[in-house]
Amino acid sequence: MSKKQKSILTKESLAFLKTYLNNPSPTGFEKEGQKLWLEYLKPYIDDTIVDSYGSAVGVINPDAAFKVVIEAHADEISWFVNYVSPEGLIYVIRNGGSDQAIAPSMRVNIHTAAGSVKAVFGWPAIHTRLRSSADGKEPHPKVDNIFLDCGARSRKEVEELGIHVGCVVTFDDGFEELNYDYFICRALDNRIGGFMIAEVARLLKENKQRLPFGLYIVNAVQEEVGLRGAEMIAKRIKPNVAIITDVTHDTTTPMINKNIEGEIKCGAGPSITYGPAVHNILRDLIIKTAQKEKIPHQLHAVSRSTGTDTDAFAYANDGTPSALISIPLRYMHTTVEMIKKDDVENTIQLIYQTLLNITPKTNFQYL
Repeated sequence: MSKKQKSILTKESLAFLKTYLNNPSPTGFEKEGQKLWLEYLKPYIDDTIVDSYGSAVGVINPDAAFKVVIEAHADEISWFVNYVSPEGLIYVIRNGGSDQAIAPSMRVNIHTAAGSVKAVFGWPAIHTRLRSSADGKEPHPKVDNIFLDCGARSRKEVEELGIHVGCVVTFDDGFEELNYDYFICRALDNRIGGFMIAEVARLLKENKQRLPFGLYIVNAVQEEVGLRGAEMIAKRIKPNVAIITDVTHDTTTPMINKNIEGEIKCGAGPSITYGPAVHNILRDLIIKTAQKEKIPHQLHAVSRSTGTDTDAFAYANDGTPSALISIPLRYMHTTVEMIKKDDVENTIQLIYQTLLNITPKTNFQYL
């Protein structure tokens, strides 16, 4: 956090963050998380929009002709039940970019119509894996050999628990605070983004800032399967400008090549992206805002797409000036995703201050 700024996160906002993160919101099944988010946002907005697939939008100044979006995505990676064996073991397929390497020995919730059912990703003991291997090599986790054990010992017993093909499965790992102001949780990617844009709306309201444009605070669904929610809501809103927030890799951990991935680290502030989908004028405005307000920040470059909802907004509606502000995160797509509290606050401040520097007369034309 900038030395100029005192902490902006309140006891109430941190309580919401914990509740929001602990609530499952898997891709395609974001409904309950979106309800929580909208309920928190409502005191700070004038109107709401919810589209057919569940992307949720809080609107400030809904009658304004000039429209600015700040956006995050609401969904988390998960698994689908794909097959139940006669012995009652449950095999899965990915829902989004779930990592089979971390699955063995993890606890999960299988979500059914009657509620969640506890289960574990079973894995053979180290004593038996090599001895039982047909080719003499130790097996590694693959999507086709990891399995869930819910205690049932037949397909019938599984079905009696309400589990069927298509049930969605999430890891059972909640929010915790670590030493030195680090937060860990599954699904910080990217519900921390939804939290941050909601906090921007709170600051605007509490500081009595009157924006000269319509602000659309967007929590989009289905990013993890191809930016689908952003594609739909971008066409509906037709914004003039879009600022997207997502997570990016802290590249200072082991087994990451900085020559390829660049150097981004937790605690050094939000990362501002250079890339073809990123609008140069909007990005430069964000960088100048960070410099003016003395907000710590980092720079990141991408060769082609950003891999975020930025791409969906940038190429929608004949082109929308769009930019990406990312928060550094360790251990993406695991159950111990990790972020620094200072980065959360500095990202909120950067989005907030950038909005104060945008007007309907801001020139986003290249020529």
